[in-house]
Amino acid sequence: MSSDTAAADMASRMARSHDIQQLAVRVERCTRRVEEVLAGFWKIQLLDWQSPAGRAYRDSVALQAAALGRTRGRLQEAAEAVNRHSRAVLICEAPPGGGY
Repeated sequence: MSSDTAAADMASRMARSHDIQQLAVRVERCTRRVEEVLAGFWKIQLLDWQSPAGRAYRDSVALQAAALGRTRGRLQEAAEAVNRHSRAVLICEAPPGGGY
């Protein structure tokens, strides 16, 4: 591989890695937003609900918070995977035919 081709390949991988890192940033931003929503759910659950309808609402919010908590974990795993991929793009050679 000539030095010009190697330099172009490295520049391409760096650009691709940067794009992937930007995706990881967006996933992390989603994770933070989920955490904000969870904080709101926890505040709702702490309120003293007297009526049966209020208690049912609190219970429903608790179920939603549990599901959102699982989603937060998956988003964190996804952000880690995307970050790993951005690093891998820098060190691997492009497969024949392009793509990653």
